[in-house]
Amino acid sequence: MSSVEYFTKVREQTISFCKHLSIEDYSIQVATFASPAKWHLAHTTWFFETFILKNYVQDYVEFDANFNFLFNSYYNNVGSRILQANRGNMSRPSIDEVYKYRAHVDAKMQDFLINLNDEKILDLVTLGLNHEQQHQELLITDVKYMFGHNPIFPVYNKDYNLIKDVNLNKNSIKINSGLYKIGYQGNDFCYDNELGVHQVFVDDFEINNYLVTNGDYIEFIESGAYSDFNLWLDDGWSWVNKNKINAPMYWHKIDNEWHNYTLAGLQKVDKKAILCHINYYEAHAFAEWKGMRLPTEFEWEIAAQQLNWGKRWEWTNSAYLAYPNFKKENGAVGEYNGKFMSNRMVLRGASVATSKNHSRYTYRNFFNPTERWQFTGIRLVK
Repeated sequence: MSSVEYFTKVREQTISFCKHLSIEDYSIQVATFASPAKWHLAHTTWFFETFILKNYVQDYVEFDANFNFLFNSYYNNVGSRILQANRGNMSRPSIDEVYKYRAHVDAKMQDFLINLNDEKILDLVTLGLNHEQQHQELLITDVKYMFGHNPIFPVYNKDYNLIKDVNLNKNSIKINSGLYKIGYQGNDFCYDNELGVHQVFVDDFEINNYLVTNGDYIEFIESGAYSDFNLWLDDGWSWVNKNKINAPMYWHKIDNEWHNYTLAGLQKVDKKAILCHINYYEAHAFAEWKGMRLPTEFEWEIAAQQLNWGKRWEWTNSAYLAYPNFKKENGAVGEYNGKFMSNRMVLRGASVATSKNHSRYTYRNFFNPTERWQFTGIRLVK
């Protein structure tokens, strides 16, 4: 596949998801951590305009001088930007103008890529496309959060229930103690936080080759676990009480039966389906209740090639920290991952919302331990 074809395919995938949205859906921001669909469409376009077209295309004129301020996310090296919490205040530019922006940048990028053979710039294009794939996943989860907090639980698409997967087996995998190499070792794309191959020592452990199901979690709920402080980390117990939490995100008790919101609408909870939308505190408490624990990110990676994974981002018991010899790039690109290495926990794997070819067993995702709007789940270790 040529670089032009690859670029076009990824860009069209973002547009494809938005075909089921109405005009009113594009600008809504329900929470500070979730961004409007319009912003995702513009920000991913801004990335290519800012880091490639403005730097490498002679006499390029930016589409709109205001867009750098409106659609920069967190790159301090690029200039000032609106507060994340204010992204939903932008009724203008209109979604039509944002689509014109995408078309303009896409045309310029396609022309630029036809004869491009500079490896450094091609690597930056690849980073931009992987960045867009990250936002495709965020777009799905942000739209679900918006619809899932709408009082009538709108149907995005009747065939788009992403949380109906079940486990393929119920076995576990034993890993012997020893030294193992951790980190990305191939020649294809990876993020900088996966680099710095190093050895770690692990003791013997046994990891489940399946994920916790909704039925498992209902037992946890009905045992009174959300009222038992003994199961919770102190921060987690504070979070439960402050927010009056008693079930996973999107779960509702109706006529004494659990329902959950899916992008295909509100449906009865399938007890056999894999659990989704829980945070690190809930995952840790469930493991405590089962007399087990979460894997470290190193244990997960060591076992990954033998595991069934990819349906849920899986919480690990590892803080998000730099690998040995981690090196940030200079300038704005260096802000991509390194500056977030505090107060976050690592998730491994991928999810049903992850774009195709955007997952590998060394991939390190990371979120605040309170966050659960992503497609997150639980795998346990003995």
